[in-house]
Amino acid sequence: MSDTMNEKRDGGPPLCDPVTLEIIRGAVAAAQAEMEALLERTAISAFIREKKDFYTALFDADGVMAVGSMVPIFGDMTTPVLEKFPAETMQPGDLYWYNDCYGSRGAVSHSNDQVLLAPVFKDGRLSAFVMSWAHFADIGGIHPGSISPDATEIFQEGIIVPPTKLTSAGVTNEAALEIFHRNSRFPDQSIGDMRALMASVDLGVRRIGEIVDRFGADVLADALSQLLVRTRKLVREKLAETFDYGTYSFTDAIDTDGHGNGPFKIRFSLTREKTDDGDDRFIFDATATDDQAPGPVNFLMNRGVPGMALGLFYLGGDPAQVCNAGGPNALDDVRLRAGSLLQPEFPAPLGMRGLTTMRVLSAINGLVNVAGGKAPAANSAYVITIMRGKFRDEDDGLLKRFLLADGIGVGYGARPDADGIDAVYFVAQENYPVEFLEVGYPVRLRRYGIVENSGGAGKFRGGCGIIREYEILAEDMMLAVRIDSVKNPPWGIHGGMGGGSGRVTVNPGLESERGLKPLSDGNRLIKGDILRMETGGGGGHGHPFDRPEEKVLADVLGGFVSADAAERLYGVVIRDGAIDHAATARLRSSRPETKAFHRQEYVDVLA
Repeated sequence: MSDTMNEKRDGGPPLCDPVTLEIIRGAVAAAQAEMEALLERTAISAFIREKKDFYTALFDADGVMAVGSMVPIFGDMTTPVLEKFPAETMQPGDLYWYNDCYGSRGAVSHSNDQVLLAPVFKDGRLSAFVMSWAHFADIGGIHPGSISPDATEIFQEGIIVPPTKLTSAGVTNEAALEIFHRNSRFPDQSIGDMRALMASVDLGVRRIGEIVDRFGADVLADALSQLLVRTRKLVREKLAETFDYGTYSFTDAIDTDGHGNGPFKIRFSLTREKTDDGDDRFIFDATATDDQAPGPVNFLMNRGVPGMALGLFYLGGDPAQVCNAGGPNALDDVRLRAGSLLQPEFPAPLGMRGLTTMRVLSAINGLVNVAGGKAPAANSAYVITIMRGKFRDEDDGLLKRFLLADGIGVGYGARPDADGIDAVYFVAQENYPVEFLEVGYPVRLRRYGIVENSGGAGKFRGGCGIIREYEILAEDMMLAVRIDSVKNPPWGIHGGMGGGSGRVTVNPGLESERGLKPLSDGNRLIKGDILRMETGGGGGHGHPFDRPEEKVLADVLGGFVSADAAERLYGVVIRDGAIDHAATARLRSSRPETKAFHRQEYVDVLA
């Protein structure tokens, strides 16, 4: 993409002046945010309404993403539709739908995620596309929830919808929707969520249409082109600041696929080279990553994902910038290997790809750090519990089926200038409120708080994980659980220590206490059982002895760090809620040696 794309082809000035550009940038971002708000407020299932597992975006007339949410795991969302339904065949009122992971080359990465895409027309001219995407609670498959560590092929993860014209000139294909909803164990939720998703896209079409009406299709097209160029230029400048000429490599790992296999290594390299004409060329290479897994932790990574993740890192949440395809376009080449964990071959299962996704993001942070950049330490991967069973209805006494998919937050890695974030699910998504859980499901939450000592020690402490303790009120229940980073916990950097690991315990402290495998299904619980979930923390950044004594004391008083860990890891002695300065000075006078990374022990290179 040329840096002069914002100029007219005749060499004249851009159609969209700087002031109008900022007005349009704000307008399209507001439209995208309004689409999300509508979806959140009208969806039926908890994973959309409470967890906020959805995404909206705007694309230009060529299908290039111009404005999206700050979620770094999506790639080319429009090409799967445009390949089957060319733009010249589209008309106002059309709506397209898919969830086909392999058919979309990873644009959607597991089958629960439904994508709706609609063209925006002005005076018969295609001016833009809008998209809404959301996670549907159940679309069939081997178990309720459609996601399970038990899966060995994608057919066990629910119905697969190839790119399909759902609505033609305003007329909806109700038969296609009936087939889809008939495959759900909870069709009322499915119907309600699809209506919310369709309404969100319809709102986006109207709002972008209003922007076209105000500014004209040509000015809008030029504005979106300028925003793409701006982001691409910024990301390439930052890449050049971080990566000198040469090749930089980093390796990370996930523990298992739930079928006794693993660990699986994720190996990335980024090369900066100079072309014959003197331009920089950036090549992202994941071909050395391990082979695909028999279990469902494969991540069909779209080629746009590495650039999207790097772009969001370099944008740094700057409100003057927008998340768009400028990040992916900043990389000149992305190399993947068919049959690998990140490019599995059909029909490998993908449902638990979130574990690998989170490790991919941390590995990209590692790549930046190896090159001398200032990325955070590693995050834990957000935890999922899927509870399925029957409870007795208080009104009629009948047994009724329930499905509770609860995503639980973890600790994120410490940053070069700040502690890691505590108790984060994923980006802007949220933990279920206690009141919502207890009103909607047969569980009682006995405990909900921070896991002490789960954040990696460092000058800047890693974020801490969460403890949730449920009392089971259902007659019986089958539990699927997804926890990673037990054998390979999140790494710390520059002297910071690795984050803590998660674990699952049934009936803690009782004679019947038992631990569950961190990635497993078919765990039976009965009424009265106590389920304790503890999630992992993020890695630390910088030598723990460099953390100010007062911050260590605040961590101890706040329940983030124990007094014993403060003394053992940070060299800070705390007695009766106060710092013993003399004892602390003696401890800190003997400074432990560290190395570049820490994962259970200090190492120079993670391999």
